[in-house]
Amino acid sequence: MSLGTPAHAGRIRGMWDFYLTVMRTAVVEQFQYRAANYAYMIGMVAEPVIYLVVWSTVAEAQGGEVAGFTPGDFAAYYIVWTLVRNMNIVFTPYGWEQRIREGHLSGMLLRPVHPLHYDIAYFAGWKVVAIVLWVPIAVVLSIGFRPTFDVSVLDAAAFFFAIWGAYLIRTLFLWLLGMITFWTTRVSALYELYFTAELLLSGRLVPLVLMPAWVLVFADVLPFRWTFGFPIEVLAADLSPAEVGQGLAMQALWIAVGAVLVAVVWRFAIRRYSAVGN
Repeated sequence: MSLGTPAHAGRIRGMWDFYLTVMRTAVVEQFQYRAANYAYMIGMVAEPVIYLVVWSTVAEAQGGEVAGFTPGDFAAYYIVWTLVRNMNIVFTPYGWEQRIREGHLSGMLLRPVHPLHYDIAYFAGWKVVAIVLWVPIAVVLSIGFRPTFDVSVLDAAAFFFAIWGAYLIRTLFLWLLGMITFWTTRVSALYELYFTAELLLSGRLVPLVLMPAWVLVFADVLPFRWTFGFPIEVLAADLSPAEVGQGLAMQALWIAVGAVLVAVVWRFAIRRYSAVGN
């Protein structure tokens, strides 16, 4: 089918309408639970604040910086961290067992689009609520910790693409991880191994420049850094245009790899699916 045919154009419009509808539904639904969302976000702030206090104390004890990071740099890093962390919330692999066992997937399979599109659209809509709720938290943290920011228009534009690229990578790989449930439900140990690797190699625990050199080797060739550390560094670190371009290219690569892997595994996984709706 030619890309310029009316049928193809109609399909693109249909997918666009689908995404907008699901995203609007997610925004309305999550604003109905804004108190719960806010409580959840405030609870998540505890983790970066602990990291921030610890590393700021270490920096002050070592003459005002650690590997070039001042307390203000750490503040900038971990404040952006809170946004990136919330933007990276996607459908959890742990949810697949319930989705399969209770037959929710049966209803999703009746829709004319791949279930992956629903998850991408729904959680993307949720991000609108997350950003709105994050702004006051960022203001309070900025007043309390006085971050050092030097953000240009180019940095802001690159961050926009980097944060959504991170979201797509994490969605695809956690979808891939969750599909293991089609073969076995005893996968919690594997999930924990994945999340431990993500914690250590993504820049979530500590800026990667503070990690040993061998960690950086693994971080550069695995997807974790490009879902967490890279988008943070775009705003909070002094990356060159070449480094930003390289990072965006790596994100595009991992999105492509994730999409291919999901498509291949889904074809085999769905053949094993057997469930009924409620």
